[in-house]
Amino acid sequence: MNTPDSALAARDGLPPDARRLAMLSVAIGVGMSALDTAIANTALPAIADQLHTTPAASVWIVNVYQLAMVATLLPFAALGEVIGYRRVCLFGIAMFTAASLACALAWSLPSLVIARLFQGIGGAAMMGVNTAMVRAIFPAKLHGHGFGLNSLVVAVGFAVGPTAASLILAVASWPWLFAINVPLGVVAVALGRRVLPHTHRASHKIDAPTAILNVFAFGLLILTFGDAAHQEGWHKLLPEVIATLIFFGLLLRRQAGHAAPMLPVDLFKRPLFTLSALTAVCTFAAQGLAFVSLPFYFETTLGRSPIETGFLMTPWAVLVAVMAPIAGRLSDRYPAGVLGGIGTALLSSGLVAMLMLPSNPSVLDIGWRMAWCGIGFGFFQAPNLKAIMGSAPPARAGGASGIVATARLIGQASGAALVAYCFTLSATRGTSYALILGAVFAGVACVASFSRLVVSNEL
Repeated sequence: MNTPDSALAARDGLPPDARRLAMLSVAIGVGMSALDTAIANTALPAIADQLHTTPAASVWIVNVYQLAMVATLLPFAALGEVIGYRRVCLFGIAMFTAASLACALAWSLPSLVIARLFQGIGGAAMMGVNTAMVRAIFPAKLHGHGFGLNSLVVAVGFAVGPTAASLILAVASWPWLFAINVPLGVVAVALGRRVLPHTHRASHKIDAPTAILNVFAFGLLILTFGDAAHQEGWHKLLPEVIATLIFFGLLLRRQAGHAAPMLPVDLFKRPLFTLSALTAVCTFAAQGLAFVSLPFYFETTLGRSPIETGFLMTPWAVLVAVMAPIAGRLSDRYPAGVLGGIGTALLSSGLVAMLMLPSNPSVLDIGWRMAWCGIGFGFFQAPNLKAIMGSAPPARAGGASGIVATARLIGQASGAALVAYCFTLSATRGTSYALILGAVFAGVACVASFSRLVVSNEL
């Protein structure tokens, strides 16, 4: 059913003024989530020191957030189809804001970890319906533009995160890293309540046992990736792998025959959707391989300081932010298969160029290669988002939106785990192995993207 409030009902997007305010509300929520991920990673040593805990224990500040997000993304996406994306989005922003306040007031590692758990749940609610919400805000002819703006916000959040963390820690203690979210979140909720559109609601209900199985399946999957990244032995990894497979098997069995399964296997029957999701996973895995391994190369091999390493990584993020809205506008006129194929080809060639750095590279040698990779990654993102959302029927926009965020997180997590494996093969050549794998993943993404030009989206 549709809401009777026609002023807020999005039939083909919102009027321009309401559209801008609605996008601002969504952008603040998504930006906070992206910024917080980068801030927490950068500030982890400072937080561990001030809480008087070990580096190994402090990793849970990051891990529990990722676990909560991935485990609950698809249930929130499915819930959005039933009760409306607007409600789930507003709940997510409010939960994230309240949890940010709890993080700022945390007095110990356990209290901070618990607050980060709820922050991850709030982030999952926002990200799970994020692209479905953007699809409802913008008219069909401007979907590419909307997804481009969305990609821009995420890229800027990740790009300014390390710098923001450094600036805040230079003048204040770590709780302020989280406290800055509170006023932003209040503004986002106030705007969202006023202008976010109501959307069509599905007639089916949420199956609680399916949601629980989904939480365990994806939670165990990310836990396994994390333990692999920290080089745990097979005595621990093997039981986790087996348990993950069991829960995924139970999940698929439980949702079999459902009209709108929580893990949207029905959408994967559409070739365009499957190829777009594969493109996303492989491209984010390539990004994860590069982003996790290159700091080791810059600091260990080249002897650069952490601050210098941050600046060397910056061209990638900046060019992603520059290219995202451009690629979004182009995707309204040109096929996503072509744009994504060009972008992933540029990314793959950029990673190969990083492998060919001279033994004592200058800042320019590194900078143009990182910028090249950023151009490729930025060129892929918005068109691929539009392809995933466009290949799903409107009634299944929630499931498609959940897959967008899930593909990103799984790609990044698998990339990080593979970096750990590369360094177990060779401490000195680990970065080179990771970049080779990254180039291969980007190459697979390129093939998958161009393959979309010759397939039909029909079931």
